[in-house]
Amino acid sequence: MDTIEKNTHHGHAVKRFRKSLDMKQETLAELVGLSQPQISCYESKKEIEDDMIEKFAKALKVDPKLIKELEVDPVSIIIENNTFEKGSVGSVVGENTVNNNPDPVERIIELSNEKTALYERMMKLEQEKIELLEKLLKEKK
Repeated sequence: MDTIEKNTHHGHAVKRFRKSLDMKQETLAELVGLSQPQISCYESKKEIEDDMIEKFAKALKVDPKLIKELEVDPVSIIIENNTFEKGSVGSVVGENTVNNNPDPVERIIELSNEKTALYERMMKLEQEKIELLEKLLKEKK
């Protein structure tokens, strides 16, 4: 009989438990005595040392066995990595970043304002054209 190897990833398990508690990496870092970049590094590791798993389990209030044995669901990883939550890097909009997930109401208002500005420019050009035609007509008479 073949034994089936479990598809586990300790870092992903830590990340899933952290997210289920709506906890930021900074908070977890404080609880285990690490920095946020170190937490990020641990969350990307397939295997984490037992002593660190113990620290994470204590901070996340779960049994260390859960972190060691939680199987990876590839679909959930894809969804997690492509979700833009408030406060995540994907949702940050600054001067040099592109907002890939704009608020529809804000976008409609923005488009409406652009349309209004365009109509105003067109009206101004039409007015100038009318004035020029009137001037040409007066000169011909």
